[in-house]
Amino acid sequence: MTLKGKVAVVTGGNSGIGKAVVLALAEQGASIVIDYIADERATEDLEQQVRDLGDQVIGVEADVSKVEDLERLVAKAVDAFGRLDVMVNNAGVETRTSVLDTTEEQYAKVLDINLKSAFFGTQLAAKQMIAQGGGGRIINMTSVHEDWPMPGNTAYCLSKGGMRMLTRTAGVELAPHDILVVGVGPGAVDTPINKATVADPAQLSKLDAAIPIGRLAQPEEIASVVAFLAGAGASYLTATTIFADGGLMHSSPGL
Repeated sequence: MTLKGKVAVVTGGNSGIGKAVVLALAEQGASIVIDYIADERATEDLEQQVRDLGDQVIGVEADVSKVEDLERLVAKAVDAFGRLDVMVNNAGVETRTSVLDTTEEQYAKVLDINLKSAFFGTQLAAKQMIAQGGGGRIINMTSVHEDWPMPGNTAYCLSKGGMRMLTRTAGVELAPHDILVVGVGPGAVDTPINKATVADPAQLSKLDAAIPIGRLAQPEEIASVVAFLAGAGASYLTATTIFADGGLMHSSPGL
């Protein structure tokens, strides 16, 4: 599989799953645009890792909750590399708050970063792909919680449920343009967002026991799914979600 000659944007691309996605796409030969909002040094280090793989890369500081920043991000990709072939809407946050205690500010933050950014990232990427011709891939980093409730994290679940329908509806709308839209739904992943759980042996053991495979995913295992979806082997996939959850959504106590 090769992505040589392809250009990919990864939002939230300098840490966690996003960082792994950047490296997975670069390993397949893609030119990379790394979106970030904090930790410029981490972005610079990641840029060097991509260059060491022989690929072109730029970092762009952009707040993806703002449409004007997303417009600038896409424009920077086109200015640097001439086109956009793969858009990975990966940026995401959570507040771990319930429907009873989520504030308006928390709600807005989660929905703007997770769902609004994916909607307008999809829109802007699709417009560029249509203008340049040749189709493209839009990959939305969703979650098992697009379908599976997580009490105490309501706004996050709502945002991921919205991404589910964005993926399905945009996938149908954009199919005539040969733009394929697919979601990737991780389960529990060993990233900074799960740092507190991983650091607590009792909590980690409880979580591992709920996963049929018996462990958290590594970011690279999610990134490999994204790299597949960006390549030729996924040419008949659209308007759906690929869950990479170790069987978590189908675990059962056996009752």
